[in-house]
Amino acid sequence: MAMAASSLLSLFKPNLSASKRTIKPLAVLNNSPKMRVPYELKHGQTRLFHQLPSGLNMEVIEQKCNKDPDKRSSESENPPLVFVHGSYHAAWCWAEHWLPFFSSFGYDCYALSLLGQGESDGPTGSVAGTLQTHAGDIADFIQKNLELPPVLLGHSFGGLIIQYYIANIRNEKFIEMKKLYPDLTGAVLVCSVPPSGNSGLVWRYLFSKPIAAFKVTLSLAAKAFQTDLSLCKETFFTSAMEDHLVMRMQKDLQKLEDYMACHRSVLKVLPTT
Repeated sequence: MAMAASSLLSLFKPNLSASKRTIKPLAVLNNSPKMRVPYELKHGQTRLFHQLPSGLNMEVIEQKCNKDPDKRSSESENPPLVFVHGSYHAAWCWAEHWLPFFSSFGYDCYALSLLGQGESDGPTGSVAGTLQTHAGDIADFIQKNLELPPVLLGHSFGGLIIQYYIANIRNEKFIEMKKLYPDLTGAVLVCSVPPSGNSGLVWRYLFSKPIAAFKVTLSLAAKAFQTDLSLCKETFFTSAMEDHLVMRMQKDLQKLEDYMACHRSVLKVLPTT
């Protein structure tokens, strides 16, 4: 992931206003850990809670840039980066390599845990959210805490949420409802679910690689990746990754919510071009 992060760096060099950035404070997380194995933050990282209009709290792992505060009002200022994870993950997946990498190059970084994931609160309903509610939560965080338009980075299902966000930035219906999607400096989709959803991909995979498709189904649907090291490695990582690293990540994957997104709801509101 570190190499992939490096290749993205050249995308984030916009010429923005030299005015000084201000970040509104967030509430510090003080709840008891929700994950079975709480992610241990790296040096320079802070775990915060952003309170949503619903009253639920959304976990944010923050890592500010290493830049000298006295130099923040330079001729050009980097946009903040907001990271959105995919299914079965949370903010911790960005905290390992991506946040340290980009913060070292002068970017303030914020990794979000969608509701029902990581240390975020989980709704009482049957699903943790839809594309619309997840995108709205991200918009609320941006609107209330970031002064500059950020770059949104989304992996897998998180990329689909970002596509929905982008498709509705100028949606008159949401503007009339005063549910605004703040402007962005840019967006990056990392192995994202396509705008049409992943059903076509699943069927192609099933017919072209039936054995591999069966393993993935067993791993995800039956949650076998939680206990089977080889399936966890094959589903989320690479065969070259060392076992002790996979085992550590496997523990972070054990805090899951079945209702991260209702797939029927997702299919009804797929982003349009």
